[in-house]
Amino acid sequence: LDYTDRYTQEVEDALQPYVDSGQADRTLIILAPGFGGRPGDVNSAFGIVRLKDWSERTITQGQVIGQVFPKMLSIPGIKAFAFGRPPLGQRFSQTPVQVVIGGPSYEELDAWAELLLAEARQNPGLRNPDKDFDQTVPELSVTINRDRAAALGVQVDEIGRTLETMLGERRVTNLERGGKQYPVILRAQQSDRATPEDLRNMYVKSATTGQLIPLSNLVTLSEGATAGSLKRTDRLRSITITAALAEGYTLGDALKFLEDAARRTLPADARITFAGESEEFRSSTGALYFTFAMALVIVFLALAAQFESFVHPFVILTAVPLAVTGALGALIIAGLSINVYSQIGIVMLIGLTAKNAILIVEFANQLRDEGRSVPDAVLEAAIIRLRPILMTTISTALGALPLAMATGAGAETREVLGIVIIGGIGFSTILSLFVVPVFYMLLARFTKPAGHIERRLRRMESDYRDTDKVAASDGKPAATEPAPAGD
Repeated sequence: LDYTDRYTQEVEDALQPYVDSGQADRTLIILAPGFGGRPGDVNSAFGIVRLKDWSERTITQGQVIGQVFPKMLSIPGIKAFAFGRPPLGQRFSQTPVQVVIGGPSYEELDAWAELLLAEARQNPGLRNPDKDFDQTVPELSVTINRDRAAALGVQVDEIGRTLETMLGERRVTNLERGGKQYPVILRAQQSDRATPEDLRNMYVKSATTGQLIPLSNLVTLSEGATAGSLKRTDRLRSITITAALAEGYTLGDALKFLEDAARRTLPADARITFAGESEEFRSSTGALYFTFAMALVIVFLALAAQFESFVHPFVILTAVPLAVTGALGALIIAGLSINVYSQIGIVMLIGLTAKNAILIVEFANQLRDEGRSVPDAVLEAAIIRLRPILMTTISTALGALPLAMATGAGAETREVLGIVIIGGIGFSTILSLFVVPVFYMLLARFTKPAGHIERRLRRMESDYRDTDKVAASDGKPAATEPAPAGD
């Protein structure tokens, strides 16, 4: 604990300038932190830097992390790193990158983890890659000589109970005094269990002769090292690779890099999963892809019911890829990344861009009902509907402009959403005026106008009347049905 406290002072000295300059309110560092009622390890500590409100400081959280990280790595004797609080509801004491390797034994897992760590250390976007399996805890193994113990009449459980009582502790009974009960715990004095040689002063009783036999005659000691904890994930032995992110390097890029590195370096029987914020990121990304697909299906079915055709909805949805392309291009130009908020904006574009194509297709269908040809109908529809399309596009873009120009706390989330909407709907509007009519001309020939049947019925009725008039002029009866009996 003294060792950890000494180096924690150096960490505090590196963080204090942010408090002195007014960028942070205070810093809090806890030695040997314990969570969930468990005692903490004395060789660990964590700290929290409480920054000022957004309007009261001139530096962002990412910039603070970028400045603090090199200072932490330059402190000899400890491993320290800085990271921001996870935005997806995970514990703030966890690093964002957590890749879990599962396998048959910890020896193999440790070798696999080292291969993956070697790849991670070559990536400048990953900071302080590490594993949660370090065999640095001193261990004293006690091996019982069962043959000698049996020859001397000493049972193995007696040796185990003696070691438990003298080196650990054992509750044997309760003592009642003053109406209260107190547990009676047996344990050797600290001075009598400080070194391995103290086993010579511990004795067990022979069940056959009743003599006291030194434990040193029955056991063999071997010194070694082991991990502080052995973890399992999905009932498999596992080791977790952790890392923090450099400024500008996204979690999605980090996970893709580690997945590719694991595919290159690890054997086929190694199982790769994710934990913490990485798991939340992967699950939320997969859910958004499913949402995007379901949105397309629902819009397609709704349009199919409205137009009573499967061709017209397909023509309308050709504007969606254009909107997605425009959204991605806007993100690249603005220097932003694809994240949860940008994906939500792309899902919104399905409905925003489909309405422009609906205006063209619907009006073209009305012109075809009046007897116009497909090329003439779609050309006139694109010209006449140009003004309402531009009006709706401009109003939508202006409505998203405050999001794209957002400032203050949380501006990154609103900015991404606004840029995706403006870029997607603007790009799709310009091209959909040409792409949608082209697809309509190619595919609408396989459909019939809604008034086609009605016009055919009117034509059949007109032809029937003309035939009836010709028959009457020839002196023949107009009706061809037989006369009723009795006439």
